Amino acid sequence: LKQAQEMQRQLDAVRAELRARAVEGLAAGGAVRVVLSGDRHKMRGVHLGAGAPADPRALEEALAAALRDALRRAAEAEREAIGRVTGGMNLPGLL
Repeated sequence: LKQAQEMQRQLDAVRAELRARAVEGLAAGGAVRVVLSGDRHKMRGVHLGAGAPADPRALEEALAAALRDALRRAAEAEREAIGRVTGGMNLPGLL
C-alpha cells in the first residue's frame, strides 16, 4: 500500500510538471509554431514568422502540422515522465 501511495505522489508531481512545461510544435521550416502545455490541455500560443505561408489553405495545413508536431512531442514527454515513475513498465491509464 505504501508503494502505491508513493507512486501516486510521484504521478501527481509528474502531472504538475507536465502542466508547467511548454511543448512547441513546428511547421513550414519553423515559420509556424504552436505551443501547448505539456499535459496537452492548453494551447499557450500560435506564432507566425516571416516565412509563414501567405495562402490561407497552406497556412491552415501548416498550423495543423505544427499542432500535430506539438501533440506528438507532448505525448513523448508524458511517456518519458511516466517511465521515470514506473521504471519503464507500460501501465496504461496512469495519467
